[in-house]
Amino acid sequence: MAGGFGGLFAMRAILGTSSPAGFWAIGFMIVGILAGSLAGGATALVLERVAYRPLRKRNAPRLNLSHQRHRCVLLPLQPRGKEFGRYTAFVPTPTVIQGNAFYLCGVGVQSVWILTMATALVLLFVLDTVVNRTKLGKGIRAVAQDAETASLMGVHIDRTIALTFVLGGLMGGAAGFLFGLQFGVIYTMGFVPGLKAFTAAVLGGIGNIRGAMIGGLLLGVFESIPLRWISAQWQDVVAFGVLVMLLLFRPTGILGEQLGREA
Repeated sequence: MAGGFGGLFAMRAILGTSSPAGFWAIGFMIVGILAGSLAGGATALVLERVAYRPLRKRNAPRLNLSHQRHRCVLLPLQPRGKEFGRYTAFVPTPTVIQGNAFYLCGVGVQSVWILTMATALVLLFVLDTVVNRTKLGKGIRAVAQDAETASLMGVHIDRTIALTFVLGGLMGGAAGFLFGLQFGVIYTMGFVPGLKAFTAAVLGGIGNIRGAMIGGLLLGVFESIPLRWISAQWQDVVAFGVLVMLLLFRPTGILGEQLGREA
């Protein structure tokens, strides 16, 4: 949600009500994605400092954290009326990503879908590289597996968790902007994508970035089946039904679980 609004305000500040075409439109999209990422990362850092860290120090249940985060978002945004709480705000979109890019088997493939897929692949590559090939990534994996032992080995627990929040916020903020390009921005926009993202992670294997990507693709395919053969009302039933059936036979997900107990 923060990424969606961050990108929205950035695009409004740059474009106003216009829809530029040509080469400059690519730069505007990059600015929007960066603005969404920064907004998401900043929000995640603030939440980690004011909400998650105090609760973690008190060994509070994580469900309390989720509830408090929801309230922190709703309370300041609801009074803003039109801008946040009652109507969907649409992101100014350059003409280069409006409409269909091409047709595949008679189905139009929209330009914004290609932009979303390309951006997702780049971000997933960067995230996978950071987690698996950098010192920060080693610290994240060590803290996730055994925080006490990682601390004895010189890993700064609070700093590592804060950077993990920021990293997740950067990715989520970029996703929020791309989501807002297609469906608009509203303060409740993060609920359904967040639920589907968690489902994709479970489907692919908790703690496995590549598994989460595969799980997300499969979830999208499962959700599309009812649109073609049954009814759109059965979309979520089919998707989550397949998830339940898979977990009955493979509880750790498609690629298995890589992480140990949480910090």
